[in-house]
Amino acid sequence: MKAQGKAIKYGDHIDTDVIIPARYLATQSPEELAAHCMEDLDRHFTARVKTGDIIVAGVNFGCGSSREHAPIAIRASGISCVIAKSFARIFYRNAINIGLAILESEQAAEDIAEGDELCIDFDTGVITNLTKNAHYAAQPFPGFIADMIAKGGLMASIAGGAG
Repeated sequence: MKAQGKAIKYGDHIDTDVIIPARYLATQSPEELAAHCMEDLDRHFTARVKTGDIIVAGVNFGCGSSREHAPIAIRASGISCVIAKSFARIFYRNAINIGLAILESEQAAEDIAEGDELCIDFDTGVITNLTKNAHYAAQPFPGFIADMIAKGGLMASIAGGAG
């Protein structure tokens, strides 16, 4: 499984309240959530994100509340993966549950710049920065998690669906 897209870069401690503001939590619609993804942090996010793009961030991405809406909004906006130095544990699990690929790589998070073209090989954990001709290591997913993400998350995996 691979992903390729441009980097959209953020800093440390990006919490779920800025990923999807609480005022939009009454909906379960992925499309509606995507329409408001990151709007309190980056009002141009929805206009500039393209399918396949990759969020790159610092430490503790997804901190705050345990809302599953946050990774749903990110995935529905077209983001193929989030790379960060570290993730809040509940966000990490919620992302896997809904089929959003996430990778931890301190070196990648530090070196990748806004707009860099990235290619990720999820089978090996290698992140390639095509813009800078650089490679970074991340831990690849165990087979059962890779399968879950490829099928669109936990429930789709149980139902035998494809993403």
